[in-house]
Amino acid sequence: MSVASDERAALIELMDQLGPNAPTLCEGWLTKDLAAHLVVRERRPDAAPGILIKPLATLTDRAMRDYAGRPWPELLSMLREGPPRWSPLGIDAISDRVNLIEFYVHHEDIRRGSDGWQPRPADGHRDAALWKLLGMMGRVLYRRSPVGVMLRRPDGSEHAVRTGPRPVIVVGEPGEIVLHAYGRTAVRVDVQGEPSAVQAFQRSARGL
Repeated sequence: MSVASDERAALIELMDQLGPNAPTLCEGWLTKDLAAHLVVRERRPDAAPGILIKPLATLTDRAMRDYAGRPWPELLSMLREGPPRWSPLGIDAISDRVNLIEFYVHHEDIRRGSDGWQPRPADGHRDAALWKLLGMMGRVLYRRSPVGVMLRRPDGSEHAVRTGPRPVIVVGEPGEIVLHAYGRTAVRVDVQGEPSAVQAFQRSARGL
């Protein structure tokens, strides 16, 4: 199995445990809404673009409501089955690049949707894959920062993802930095730099 497949399985297992009405970090979304989002992304190429393109969001919202209203076991079954055979998202090499962060972030959206959460234990395989993706996507995710941005793991590995004045350093485990890069605040990272630069950086938007 690919890293993304492992993360999908863990996400679905947690959804199954918590049920359709558990809180998530996605504002206004319960687990059933998040599951519907993932199904639309994989099974509705006509509606999925609205996830990122606002003028098309109405079609996406309509598709999500349809899936969210289905029986919970049916919705989870769709997620377990994965993308249709014709979809490139089912190819492991593509899935690890496109799906891993999607499943990881939404898995944590559910894990951290209630008080008392703790980061998951380190996983060398998963963390290496997430760190590699941060090197590829960090420039996009932190593109709105008014200051330079360096990402640093506790072992000292670094990605320079944005050039600019008064650079800040975001220090944390790969998974925590991924969540931070996607705009989550329930994370454990340390942002280092000049106080004014850190403040400006923290005010800037992150993510796609």
